[in-house]
Amino acid sequence: MTEVLTIGRLGVDVYPLQVGVSLRHVETFGKFLGGSPANVAVAAARLGRSAALISRTGADPFGEFLHDALVQYGVDDRHVTTVGGLPTPVTFCEIRPPDDFPIYFYRAPKAPDLEIHTTELDLAAVAEAGLFWATVTGLSQEPSRAAHFAAWEARGRRPPTVLDLDYRPALWPDLAEAPDLVRRALGHVTVAVGNLDEVEVPTGTREPYEAAKALLDGGVALAVVKRGPDGVLGMTRDETVVVPPVAVEVVNGLGAGDAFGGALCHGLLAGWPLERTLRFANAAGAIVAGRLACAPAMPTTEEVGAMLAGKAHA
Repeated sequence: MTEVLTIGRLGVDVYPLQVGVSLRHVETFGKFLGGSPANVAVAAARLGRSAALISRTGADPFGEFLHDALVQYGVDDRHVTTVGGLPTPVTFCEIRPPDDFPIYFYRAPKAPDLEIHTTELDLAAVAEAGLFWATVTGLSQEPSRAAHFAAWEARGRRPPTVLDLDYRPALWPDLAEAPDLVRRALGHVTVAVGNLDEVEVPTGTREPYEAAKALLDGGVALAVVKRGPDGVLGMTRDETVVVPPVAVEVVNGLGAGDAFGGALCHGLLAGWPLERTLRFANAAGAIVAGRLACAPAMPTTEEVGAMLAGKAHA
């Protein structure tokens, strides 16, 4: 049984190796595995969990690179297949710490990870996984949308089933579809996690406590609201926990949410109390925010423990 099974976005992140410089003037870049569900799987694997990804790539050298990278990071790639005629997506960003990281997605004419078909899903693997993680981006187009709902139906809300609210407006052909689709998805999952922009999509509010309560009313058992400099709010019907942010000198904030996600998976599977889980996830996110890349930056359990103990980490 796979402990953490994720589904969705997969591509190549091309990050400038010059910090604080516009892409117009950058001369050197690094090539990394990217895509939020892929990075969450990497983060979970880095913490010792068996992890696998359901996705698709182009039949090209970048797609081959992603298979190599997944295997290198300890993520099972058996559910990652190729799509003829579509290129593997590439994403560029600018790195301007502490809080300016513009992202440029190249996913035309369509990303292969949106060509996940219901008929090709290993529904038994979805049902049996210790934790199943999906993102809102997977609902943006068909046939991926139908495949996500089929996967949730097969899983039957077995906990933990997590929806990362990961809302990227640039990836939605029709933004008006998003709120209803996300609300519908909430009825199929047990955990929802997102930042203030993302929780507003299904709930209509950016007020953290109101948004968390609305997510619970939507059907989840646990709502996690990431509040940036104000820390993280976790809410169930019986418990409300707020944990403060972890101070760190930010290098690149783009991978922090995925590190948080992988660590959240780890804590949920371990059955930890909510406060311990959120503190651990917060620390994992802070570590990656202090590093350049996403996938290669994911921390080990020992590194997160050192961060929580106030010790230096590499």
